[in-house]
Amino acid sequence: MESIIVQDLTKIFGKFVAVDRINFRVKQGEIFGFLGANGAGKSTAIRMMCGLLEPSEGTALVAGYDVRQQPEQVKQSIGYMSQRFSLYEDISVRENIRFFGGVYGLRGKKLNERLDWVLEMTQLRDSQLRITGTLPGGVKQRLALGCAFIHEPRIVFLDEPTGGVDPISRRAFWGLIQDLSAQGISILVTTHFLDEAEYCHSIALINAGRIVAHGSPHYLKQHYLPYTILGLHVDRPLDAMGLLQEQPEVIEISLFGLSLHLGVHEVDQALIRLKLVLEGQGFHINSFEPIMPSLEDVFIHLIEKT
Repeated sequence: MESIIVQDLTKIFGKFVAVDRINFRVKQGEIFGFLGANGAGKSTAIRMMCGLLEPSEGTALVAGYDVRQQPEQVKQSIGYMSQRFSLYEDISVRENIRFFGGVYGLRGKKLNERLDWVLEMTQLRDSQLRITGTLPGGVKQRLALGCAFIHEPRIVFLDEPTGGVDPISRRAFWGLIQDLSAQGISILVTTHFLDEAEYCHSIALINAGRIVAHGSPHYLKQHYLPYTILGLHVDRPLDAMGLLQEQPEVIEISLFGLSLHLGVHEVDQALIRLKLVLEGQGFHINSFEPIMPSLEDVFIHLIEKT
């Protein structure tokens, strides 16, 4: 069963095409990642799918409702968490939850039940009386996520939900998302953190408003790179990068922390030749071998290609 069906969805502002005829489907219970750099069109697309922005062309069916013809029904059927913290900073955690429950029409016993559920799910029961603005960034995001789920939507949109959140909080946040997905809730999440995309069941890579690749993380790594990736740990990696990018064996090269990733066709020949080049210039090689490509390798290749 499909929760979201996007068909040629397009948004044009004047002469600028922000989203250009994108197509994809999201299954029930799927975590669908919308991956791209800032300005790629992710937020514009998600706002159209939430019924907040009218498409210029095409449409999308969300929970069975057409976003062009039935935007209000779409809004009542989904949960939404924006990339900026959208709760009230000057009231307590408990008051925020009750307020957003009321916005979605929850009252009395049902509101109290969902309030308890959010406090349990977000592990905020002991902090429910704290003023929201005093919470750490990662805890605020957990609270915002709980409020997005308070009315029990079967589809939730998360727009850059972990921006400005520390790595430990980000991992805990994704643990919550995975638990909710296991309950059959469909989650569409936009992000520019490539490591987060590994948690998704399916990913669409978007660049300049267009989807340039679509599939599971494993599929993207296996099918979208026309060469092998070599991982190189070497002293003075920036100097080594400058040297290696001039070599004919190297198709693409990028810096990953303190290591380098090189794209090559003929692995054995490239290893022998490039080792000689590096050692001839006095570099010390710690390791140099074929590795599994990362989503960042795929993304860099596709962006440069397009």
